[in-house]
Amino acid sequence: MTTDRLQGLPPVIARGTQLVVLGSFPGAASLAARQYYAHPRNQFWPLMSALLGVDLLPLPYARRLTVLRERGVGLWDVYASCRRQGSLDSAIEDATPNDLASLRRRAPRLRAVAHNGGESARFMRATAALGVPVIRLPSTSPANASWSFERKLAAWRAVFDEFGVSIEA
Repeated sequence: MTTDRLQGLPPVIARGTQLVVLGSFPGAASLAARQYYAHPRNQFWPLMSALLGVDLLPLPYARRLTVLRERGVGLWDVYASCRRQGSLDSAIEDATPNDLASLRRRAPRLRAVAHNGGESARFMRATAALGVPVIRLPSTSPANASWSFERKLAAWRAVFDEFGVSIEA
């Protein structure tokens, strides 16, 4: 185990955010790039492209985030920092959670919280205290190979449709 403490990424949340997607903690590729879901095999950005009707993949990262904000989607992680060798959630140790209680203040129009995968979903009790629906979605991580892209897309689409995050800006 590395002795270096890893610091996560800042929240991507605007006052108009309606749905916050919470991951666990950025993987090594994301930390190196300082970008959410930077691993080329992570299916987050392809899913967002399909859900929002915008090909986000060729766009610069800052523009991707702008599109998410315009559509009412926020990003954050449940952990602010941790120690971890590699990128697997199972290797996370000595984790410090983010201030999830601040989500209502950061996003006054918040309608729901979606946890991206099992490690993030361990915080469902904390996010349920926000008084909005909380959903566990299948992880977009390449480690979640048992779910096809199409199956993940169907699960994610149901949540995006239910909470009004759609192709129309």
